[in-house]
Order: sequence, then C-alpha cells, then structure tokens
Amino acid sequence: MKVKKVKIGIRSVESAMENFVKTAEAIKRGEKVKKESGVYFTSLEAFRKALTPQRLGLLRLIRESAPASLHELARSAHRNIKNVSEDVRYLAQVGLVDLREAEKKVSARVSYDKILLEIAV
Repeated sequence: MKVKKVKIGIRSVESAMENFVKTAEAIKRGEKVKKESGVYFTSLEAFRKALTPQRLGLLRLIRESAPASLHELARSAHRNIKNVSEDVRYLAQVGLVDLREAEKKVSARVSYDKILLEIAV
C-alpha cells in the first residue's frame, strides 16, 4: 500500500508571492509547471498554533478509527465535544481534514498517512 503524504511548510508571505510570480511567468512562457500542493504557514508560531498535541491526536484518531461523527471522535479522545468540534473545524479550514455531513452528523476524514514538514532557512 502506498503511503499518502501531506506537505506542511513554513514560508513567509513574501516568499509565497515570489513563488507565485515565478510560476505565473513560467506558465506565460508556455513552460510546464510542477504541481505543488501542501499547507503552508507564515511562521513557526502559526504552525505550532495549528498543530497542537491535541490536534495531532485528533488527526491520528480520525485516520486510525474513522469515527462516524464528531461526537464519537470526542468520546474516543476523552475530550469535550465543543473543543473537538472547534479543533476539527480549524483543521478543515487549513486543509488538513475533510468534513462530511450525512444524516445530521458531521464526520471528519484524513486522506494521508504522514505529515512532512518543510522549513526554508
């Protein structure tokens, strides 16, 4: 089975814009551009805020047990549903979790096995 990975990086706004401009120029010249996907934060502090130990724990639980609802996830994590819901919605907002709604229940899914961290120096 192939391991699916998600890339997380820390990159300044200036660096991201510079990369965007280079990519746009390459496309304009008709060059093929390598598709790059991932989740990027503007600072180490923003990264730490996003991936707290509690949120990493939720990602593991979602990946391993695929809970049918956020209530089930909260029970498995031994955490309050309100806090779990806030954390999962934040993780969805930054692109690390997919949310699905069915029969008045919201469930979360993770489509990767590993998180790769990339920090420019």
